[in-house]
Amino acid sequence: MQIQIPSKEIIEEKKQLVLDRIYKYHLKKMAGSKGNIFLISNTYPGVWLEHVYDAVSWVNYDKSDPSISVNQIKLFLDRQKPDGQFPCYVIDPDKRTGFKNLVGYSQIQECVSFARLCLETCIQNNDTDLLKECYEKCAKWDKWLTENRMTLKTGLIEMFCGFDTGHDNSGRFETIKHKNNFSDDAKDHPDDDNLLPFITPDMNAVFYGSRNALSVMAGKLGLENEAHEWKRAAHDVKKRLIETCYDEFDEFFYDVDSHGNKIKCKSISITNLFCESLLDMDMANIIFKRYLNNPNEFDTPYPYPAVSISDPTWKQNLPGNSWGFYSQGLTSLRSMRWMDKYSFSDQLEKNMKAWINAWCSTDKINFGQELHPITAQPSTCGNWYSSTMLFFIHSLKRLGL
Repeated sequence: MQIQIPSKEIIEEKKQLVLDRIYKYHLKKMAGSKGNIFLISNTYPGVWLEHVYDAVSWVNYDKSDPSISVNQIKLFLDRQKPDGQFPCYVIDPDKRTGFKNLVGYSQIQECVSFARLCLETCIQNNDTDLLKECYEKCAKWDKWLTENRMTLKTGLIEMFCGFDTGHDNSGRFETIKHKNNFSDDAKDHPDDDNLLPFITPDMNAVFYGSRNALSVMAGKLGLENEAHEWKRAAHDVKKRLIETCYDEFDEFFYDVDSHGNKIKCKSISITNLFCESLLDMDMANIIFKRYLNNPNEFDTPYPYPAVSISDPTWKQNLPGNSWGFYSQGLTSLRSMRWMDKYSFSDQLEKNMKAWINAWCSTDKINFGQELHPITAQPSTCGNWYSSTMLFFIHSLKRLGL
């Protein structure tokens, strides 16, 4: 598809709308934060753990106030339970409608390694005290995951409910009972579902990325023996994940149920393995060429759909918030964490142009959460969505538009 770049005037107008929106509505104090954090959208009355990256991404764009990413990280560090569990979300007390708890511990939903984001923020701020706190608390989080989410004794962490992955309404979970969550406590085991828990590539890629980050943190703190142990532990996760979830014939990573059966849904969760640098270059090139650079799989006109368009589960099952169909702003923003690293820069810039074109060509919804991967029509979800806006302005900056 030949991508049409909108006129300079339209781009400038849309860019100014985004920046005005961010400065007026998204950079706010919330839930006792010391200073401003970066909020998601009116659809989401708080901050989810996976959206810590929003603040880090914003500070990478506008370096005038690096405390924003520190404040977002502290939102979760300060609410860690004594046993090591991090909350999956923190709700704005002024917008708690529909949420029983202001601080949620019902699922994992990390999606991007929190430890890596902590490390990046500590380096950005040259803050050794914060680094020490992050290291100690992220190590406790690793211990919590190991003690509570390794019931199958595989050395890999497990998904107890669909919300653990953040992939709401995905075809990955058609066969399970708990597509959302089922308890206020993420430690609770789903004993009433014969297929759960799942071992998932995306959650374990994050687990791997966190252990690598802990290794770097330990090294910077002069803890050389601990640094070596974390590196070894990360390598063990990688080895076990490939052995368990990789299908050599399909050259793809799949979820695996509690009986060891692969759930052959080609989900965009594959990108988490790139995002956390788990894949060696040879395997990355194979997967990218066969799937992410293939118009019959994920390389749609407006990439990347949450499920491959060749997969039987790819269907528009909802008008919005569906990881079974739409191309997601979250996936697009996170692609900036891996596509250059794996030498896919040309494809990244092509994707950027497609998303710029899409959001400059519609007034149906302003920078929403999702796009139709073929037509670019936005879904009904997430007006003024943080990840979409951030990807848009980063794209304009990179492309000089």
